[in-house]
Amino acid sequence: MIVGVFRNRLVPGAQDEYGPMARQMSELVRSIPGHISHKLFVAEDGERVTIVEFESEEALHEWKVHPEHLKAKKLGFTKFFSTFKYQICEVTHARAWESKGH
Repeated sequence: MIVGVFRNRLVPGAQDEYGPMARQMSELVRSIPGHISHKLFVAEDGERVTIVEFESEEALHEWKVHPEHLKAKKLGFTKFFSTFKYQICEVTHARAWESKGH
C-alpha cells in the first residue's frame, strides 16, 4: 500500500472557489483503480492534511497524471495554496482493530 500525506494552507479568501474544485477532485480520485481511501483533516491553526491510500505506486501514478488532477494542482500552486508539502510513503506494516462491543 502507498500512503500520501498532503499538507497545505489556503490563501485567505480562497475557500469559496477552492471548495467546489476540491469536492470534484474527491469524486474523481474515487474513480482511479487502486484508490483505497482519502480523508481531509483541518487543524486548529488552519493547516489542512489529506491522507490518501492507494493499492500500488501504479495507482498513485494514474492519479498523479490524470489530466483534470493536473489542472487542479496547477490552480492549487498558482492560486489557492500559501504553503504545500507532500510525502509519499510505502506501508511496510499495518494493523487495524475495531471494537465489537460499541
